[in-house]
Amino acid sequence: MSDDDLPEADRAEGAPHPRHTERLFGQDAAAQSFLDATSQGRRHHAWLLTGPRGVGKATFAWAMARFLRTEEDGGPGLFGDAPAPATLDVSPEHPVARRMAALSDPGTLLIRRAWDPDRKKLKAQITVDEVRKLNAFFGLSATDGGSRVVIVDSADEMNPSAANALLKVLEEPPANAVLILISHQPARLLPTIRSRCRTLRLAPLGAEDLEHALAQAGVEIPDAVALTELAGGSAGDALRLITGDGLGLYADLVALLGTAPQMDRQAARRFADAAAARGAEARMELTLRLLDLALVRLARTAAGHPPTANAAPGESETLTKLAAIASARRWAELQQAIGARLGHGMSVNVDPSSLLMDAFLQINEAARG
Repeated sequence: MSDDDLPEADRAEGAPHPRHTERLFGQDAAAQSFLDATSQGRRHHAWLLTGPRGVGKATFAWAMARFLRTEEDGGPGLFGDAPAPATLDVSPEHPVARRMAALSDPGTLLIRRAWDPDRKKLKAQITVDEVRKLNAFFGLSATDGGSRVVIVDSADEMNPSAANALLKVLEEPPANAVLILISHQPARLLPTIRSRCRTLRLAPLGAEDLEHALAQAGVEIPDAVALTELAGGSAGDALRLITGDGLGLYADLVALLGTAPQMDRQAARRFADAAAARGAEARMELTLRLLDLALVRLARTAAGHPPTANAAPGESETLTKLAAIASARRWAELQQAIGARLGHGMSVNVDPSSLLMDAFLQINEAARG
């Protein structure tokens, strides 16, 4: 397998890599914060990009990198008498953008989980060997005299040794260095790493921005309304729903829940067996996420806050019926209990079909009032 064919840890299946994404949608506020800091001479040496998974943090990081690498420096007076840039946009035909797309820009370094040639798969964590590449990277002077940019995607995946090695760089950053850390769960990072970064939190995408982001990725949207309801403003989750037939899966799940409190056990067993089939790990993971989401939507309905739109045929009727049987607190407690039981069961390799069937029986029992 050539290097060009190796899987990329920071690329979502079915979508282009974020470095190839030309336009960022839905993150104008974060972009403006960065532009303001840069134009006013307050550019920090380290930025922590946070927010829900799939909202464009990696795309934002690469947009920042292209912007920084096409400017001469980050000090006051960066733009002279010319007006400060209004966007992070850089032409894809710019030499820096083209080199970045090919991962050949000498002033940009990407740190991510590496490929393990012995096990023929991606490593589970970012190791200290990957972070040590910073020594050689910063040891070489940037040939164009511009900023040297490092992207860590994602910082959550660093093992302790890698995190401590990165902390040393953050404590004594080299000249003209900008480190961009992507984090889906910043609480998992060392507090000392967080304290040395300026945080930019990216927001979930609205329906229109979500559609634009998926269209840019070349993804056809089967049902924009249902997708928006289930994806929660995450283009990454929307992509997983589309590629994994998540909309059909959720519709089947709602139909099954609609038979409670006289749940069709044969239908429940068929559903559980299909989700837990050998080689269908991604489908099982998606099923668990959708079951949890269905229970959240049910608890909210019982609390008087039903979804604004149906994510599946007959969903409103099903949620309303079940919400009238048990309280919001009962459904919320069940959602947490089922989630904990499923999570523990999967971690200790309990038969996933049995786990799902047990969850359905608990829901059916709760629907008896």
